[in-house]
Amino acid sequence: MPHAVALYDNQALRALEANASAELGDAYGLMRRAGQAAWRHLLTHWPQAQRIVVVCGPGNNGGDGYVLATHALQGGRSVHVVRHETHVPRGELARRALREFEVAGGHVDIFTGALPAADVVVDALFGIGLTRAPDKTATELIDAINVYSGTVFALDVPSGVDADSGNVQGVAVRATSTLQFLAPHRGLATGAALDHCGDLDTASLGIDAAIFAGIAASAQVLHAGALSDWLQPRKRNNHKGDNGHVLCIGGDHGSGGAIALCAEAALRCGVGLASVATRGGHVAMLLAQRPETMVHGVGRAADLHALFEHADVVALGPGLGQSDWSADLYDAAMTCGKALVVDADALNLLSMQSRTLPAETVLTPHPGEAARLLGIATSAVQGDRFAAAHAIVERFGCVVVLKGAGTIIAAPDRIPRVVAAGNPGMAVGGMGDVLTGVIAALRAQGFDAFAAACCGALLHAVAGDAAARDGGERGLLPSDLFVHLRRSSNPGAGQ
Repeated sequence: MPHAVALYDNQALRALEANASAELGDAYGLMRRAGQAAWRHLLTHWPQAQRIVVVCGPGNNGGDGYVLATHALQGGRSVHVVRHETHVPRGELARRALREFEVAGGHVDIFTGALPAADVVVDALFGIGLTRAPDKTATELIDAINVYSGTVFALDVPSGVDADSGNVQGVAVRATSTLQFLAPHRGLATGAALDHCGDLDTASLGIDAAIFAGIAASAQVLHAGALSDWLQPRKRNNHKGDNGHVLCIGGDHGSGGAIALCAEAALRCGVGLASVATRGGHVAMLLAQRPETMVHGVGRAADLHALFEHADVVALGPGLGQSDWSADLYDAAMTCGKALVVDADALNLLSMQSRTLPAETVLTPHPGEAARLLGIATSAVQGDRFAAAHAIVERFGCVVVLKGAGTIIAAPDRIPRVVAAGNPGMAVGGMGDVLTGVIAALRAQGFDAFAAACCGALLHAVAGDAAARDGGERGLLPSDLFVHLRRSSNPGAGQ
């Protein structure tokens, strides 16, 4: 699998469909290829399936379903095609596919509230065209599919999922597997879509790559193998000064653990030196826990000036709080002239009083923090994570890591990246503090801001997956990542 795969939005996908139809000289030829590819996918993954139920909608996705059903019928399978009485095929392509299915001996059943028994249920209700909540009729069909406890195979998009944003309004099919047509869909890589797609695959439909000419991808998805593109072996005469110095600022009263996690993450990812500026009461704990850190108790911003002189990167925010002490240190760090990685309460302070940031600053908000930065609801951020990341970039002019399922990294004049790693066990307090230390460490080692954010977010997620494999997702702690951060920072070493 390629390390970085191009993703396309709905506008680009429609253009690709038009180009592919033009290449074939017949739009129906493209539908035939889609249905045939879907049948081959079904045969490959579930060769023993004898009873196939295909739920067809009124558009071209339904037409793809009729083509698949025709192949299944000709392959000797028991085939039931089901549609709602109002879902009469509305386009000539879908009507033609239905006629061919009926000529082959097929029959369409009108949905009566439940689906027939099946080995595989095929979702051919809606493709990329559905960008709103399903209506009552569609909801009934989707609910019937979701009640089924066996294999559910979605054609192109699980019905109810917005292929552009990944949002789900109302209900959506929960598929075992989804086969995308022509190219990977941007929205299926992030957010709510990840709970609905199951295993994702793409069928190129045998179309020449020339159809992509002039059509730009709107994002790229990063897979674990991309780490080796960034993390190369070090030179033998490397010394700690070559690997940078990160200053971690945070840890107000009661939050010393957050800044400790940040500092250790930076060390585990190869930074040469890690300093911590925190409340004096946390100094002993941090030194006992990780003596490799240089810990300084600071009572006011003036105490930071000497520390800034020696630092290459400032990681600001873990456990920082929003007290007068917090605001004082925040103001000093934001104007210190060093490369910045900004997280947690530093983001909340930024949302209270927006300011101009250096272009190489990295912001790492979770959806709630992103919502505060934009002055919108968290649900609006999650409703279109690509748009939210872009809006933060536009507002602050710097690199943004929008955390969550399918983390998105965006920056001015750069194609967004989406992380294809990570797991629900990472949804626990302190994980973001670790990510801040990871990105800061890479920044200190010479990565530019965007590369540090992309590599860091991927490295963090890959380490989280490795930790989950050790003992499961539930109960996973941020500190469980440390050994895996070290291993994953050295691709090929001891793996």
